[in-house]
Amino acid sequence: MNKPSFGPFGITTGLTSSPDSLEAARIAEDLGYPAIWLSGGPLPGLQTIKDLVEATSTIRYVSGILSIDTYPADDVTSTYAAIESATPGRFTVGLGGAHGPHPLASMTTYLDQLTGVPKAHRLLAALGPRMLELARTQTAGAYPFLVTPEYTTEARRLLGDDKLLAVSHLVVVEPDPDKARAIARNTLSFFTTLPGYAANLHRMGFTDTDFRTLPNHMVDALTAWGTPPQIAASLHQHLEAGADHVALNVITGVTGPQPTTQWRALASALL
Repeated sequence: MNKPSFGPFGITTGLTSSPDSLEAARIAEDLGYPAIWLSGGPLPGLQTIKDLVEATSTIRYVSGILSIDTYPADDVTSTYAAIESATPGRFTVGLGGAHGPHPLASMTTYLDQLTGVPKAHRLLAALGPRMLELARTQTAGAYPFLVTPEYTTEARRLLGDDKLLAVSHLVVVEPDPDKARAIARNTLSFFTTLPGYAANLHRMGFTDTDFRTLPNHMVDALTAWGTPPQIAASLHQHLEAGADHVALNVITGVTGPQPTTQWRALASALL
């Protein structure tokens, strides 16, 4: 099985079926980004993926992520089949959200039920070593978030060279250190409260004290900020560490509008 290829850089964002979201997807496509990774939280339903595919021509979409606790395997299979029939290769199923006492078993069972989606079009939002191993054996690769280049090196070792490793990384297009870090801290403070991310941050060497204070070294390790060229240099560290693709999760400190201005500024440095 050949691993999927999405080019070196794409976009992570939350989109709906609204006119503004569809227009943002078209802007990303026109700028030359090859893929959009759809954040699971803002996604109102599987129909939105179909709407986004229909509203654009070539850009590819990955559900990054669909929570297996929310979307039944049969519904995901039907959505994939409909899109693949109409526009082959435009949708890859990214899965995560396996909660409860036995997340690995839950994800394994779900993947067994996803018979209509070939391994080449499945990815896992894997963080820990056991989930990365499941991604290696049952899917085309892994899509971790909030990780360092050192983590990327280890994830590549665990996945092997024949699996996709796509990293989602926070980005703040702001050259002022205090302003950039303040924007990043507002987002990081939420993710440190989520057990799966907290466990992985601990594995990467961050401490409970770091979670409480969000020191500069932690913010800088998990967020690429500065001018577009400075951000590009930071993101290239993941590629040098073994990632195939980096998805830019641009945050601005403002909820609502898509960061199309920042996408445009970054495109000149990355694409």
